[in-house]
Amino acid sequence: METFAQQKLTLPDAVNYIINDSVMIKTKYGITLSAVVVRKKGVQEKLPAALFYFIYSNTNKSLMEAKYAADHGYIGIVADARGKRLSPDKPAPYEHEAQDINAVIDWIIKQSWSDGRVGMYGGSYSGFAQWAAAKHLHPALKTIVPYVAAIPGLGLPMENNVFITANYQWAFYITNNKYTDDAVNNDNARWRSMKFNWWESGAAYNKIDSIDGTPNPLLQKWLSHPDYDAYWQSMVPYGKDFKYINIPVLSITGYYDDGQVSALEYLREHYKYNSSAEHYLIIGPYDHFGSQVGGVAKLRDYEVDSIALINTREITFQWLDYILKGGNKPALLKDKINFEVMGANKWKHAPALAQMEDHYVRFYLDSINGTMLLSEQKPAKQVFMHQQVDLADRATFYNDYYPDPIIKKEIDKSNGLFFITKPFNQAVSVSGALQGELSAIINKKDMDVGLVLYEVTPSGEYFQLSYYLGRASYAYDMSKRKLLKPGKLETMPFYRSRVFSRQLQKGSRLLLVLNIDKNPFAQINYGTGKDVSKETIGDAGIPLKIKWSTRSFIDLGFSEAGKSLFK
Repeated sequence: METFAQQKLTLPDAVNYIINDSVMIKTKYGITLSAVVVRKKGVQEKLPAALFYFIYSNTNKSLMEAKYAADHGYIGIVADARGKRLSPDKPAPYEHEAQDINAVIDWIIKQSWSDGRVGMYGGSYSGFAQWAAAKHLHPALKTIVPYVAAIPGLGLPMENNVFITANYQWAFYITNNKYTDDAVNNDNARWRSMKFNWWESGAAYNKIDSIDGTPNPLLQKWLSHPDYDAYWQSMVPYGKDFKYINIPVLSITGYYDDGQVSALEYLREHYKYNSSAEHYLIIGPYDHFGSQVGGVAKLRDYEVDSIALINTREITFQWLDYILKGGNKPALLKDKINFEVMGANKWKHAPALAQMEDHYVRFYLDSINGTMLLSEQKPAKQVFMHQQVDLADRATFYNDYYPDPIIKKEIDKSNGLFFITKPFNQAVSVSGALQGELSAIINKKDMDVGLVLYEVTPSGEYFQLSYYLGRASYAYDMSKRKLLKPGKLETMPFYRSRVFSRQLQKGSRLLLVLNIDKNPFAQINYGTGKDVSKETIGDAGIPLKIKWSTRSFIDLGFSEAGKSLFK
């Protein structure tokens, strides 16, 4: 297969292609969208369209993308989101794609060169856009190939109902002009300063744009919807909407994709409501950008297995040929779930996410004589492990969860609880989501919880496998907040973490770090029960006191049964 370095795109020329770079698509409801269309000269028959819809408008990129589609036997179309490039309207990220893309498809199938069929593909916002289009499925839309597909309100700007600052500047990046404001997006010093100034100030999260000095109206709108409510639900398929999505889907994401929880939420919900869905997944050691090309040889500090390097665009058009032209299914798709096992240099294939491995092992968060263990044995007696967090303190960060670097020589052990397994007696693969249930008694009405899972190698390195970040009050329903009762034992199920697959070395151990999220990179939940974005350091009050129960557990999938795993 081609590698990343070979995936160069080139501009079409007027000799071999028919180029329309200023197409204006006027909708019935008064909005005008712009698009680029590229066709191969000399082609007489009507063809299916390969549609790429994005918000990061760039005419040359659009032309190159459309040319690639034309070279592969399609009408190449790149459409710009509302308010971008040549559209005279106002940008409104996320809010109208379910309507606007179907208007583009309506326009496509009326053209003389169209055979009445459309396939969509693309990553991140373009991945979201495909699912938005599928919310009200157009009869002409025959397949989608979303990479690292976003779900507004689930991955960003909040993850499991916790607003995070990782992509704060994005609203300016895509709304400041008709293209992209690269200068503002790349002003890392400004955004880092903003985060730390807000952290030090103790101000409410909804004042963070005041601290920056530039109003962020999109952020303020988003903050007014802390539940995954009708505002967010209207943007993409939700609940029973998935039942009616009966077209083939190929999803692609990565173990280190920041937005992986969104990409996999689509897949889980699709199968939940439509058990006969034809939905395939490719997942491997890629980050958000790497997933969209097929990986890089060195991801941060991790030397990626050679077999993991694929060509996303090439596989995309093999898939389109398979669905729209009767071609062969991409060779990698041997089952619905196709995943690379890090460290084993091999792909594995499973019929469902929950079947990535043959065996599940439940590990309890146990404490024996002061030593915290991940134990396969359910504790005979419930014991409580104590943690105290001063939410007003600004000297210490809690919950160092972000996997950069992926392989650490040491980790911060100044706070949090650390649970570790016995050494594995053989090499064994572990795959799937970090999922389970936490049980605790706290003295406040809410808390934001972080979990990080590592392989501790025999040489003492920490290889980060997965992490979870979420708000306890939304553990059962992300659309409706249910506050905790101080002093009462509460349970918090979780599963929207990072799915992964890794071949563990003989002698390795698994380490789970449990912590409260308190750092400059997300809201601080002071536990009063008020809207978290309006809480200030003045709401901190007495420290958060947590009694974690040894009834808490995680479930992990292994290639071997539990009883044979340990020395």
